[in-house]
Amino acid sequence: MKSTPTALKILDAASALLIAAALALVFGYAPMERTMGLVQKVFYFHVSANWVGMLGFLVAAVAGGIYLAKGTPRWDVIEVAAVEIGLAFSLIGIVSGSIWARPIWNTWWTWDPRLVTVTVMELIYIAYFMLRSGIEDPDRRARYAAVYAIVGFLSVPLTFLSIRMFRSIHPVVITSSQAQLSPKMLQTFMFSLFAFSVLFVSLLWHRVRLGQLTAHIERLRLKLSE
Repeated sequence: MKSTPTALKILDAASALLIAAALALVFGYAPMERTMGLVQKVFYFHVSANWVGMLGFLVAAVAGGIYLAKGTPRWDVIEVAAVEIGLAFSLIGIVSGSIWARPIWNTWWTWDPRLVTVTVMELIYIAYFMLRSGIEDPDRRARYAAVYAIVGFLSVPLTFLSIRMFRSIHPVVITSSQAQLSPKMLQTFMFSLFAFSVLFVSLLWHRVRLGQLTAHIERLRLKLSE
């Protein structure tokens, strides 16, 4: 495997600094929420993690579409990497949401539309890897997975819009007016989104490099088995 590119090393350092800065803003700059208190601080990481999860699934759908159009294996590798990162951060979003909900809603889990749809979304993308593991031929596996990634993405806007489409106790964070957030809260929130977005790019780059190595090993294995 080739040595880590200098640009990726710089991106890694930038990601670490941005996440550290986001932590400092959350606990040292953003004011304490009057009603929820300290637990509200989870909000900044909860939403940012969910954002990265959905961003990963979007990148996977786009990569899947490009793979179907061009048939270039690199896009299949990007698709897998994006789904994997999306799954991990969506799970972080679910867990952090439960931590936030316990003192506020007095329960770890409730059958709220947002919680149900985000869980269904997570299960859909877990099934994506089950699909891939059941197909041995690389080209056929990549085609089927690309179609699945595109169709599966329908669960993402449904999850985002669920609290607007159905009666929900989950707060609406992204609105036409951010009046529910003070200026310092909004600044911290936007910075956290930016920091997590940079972290996503860094992780995606690392995972794609690993995926390319894995694909190369698989091609060698298939040649030896012929």
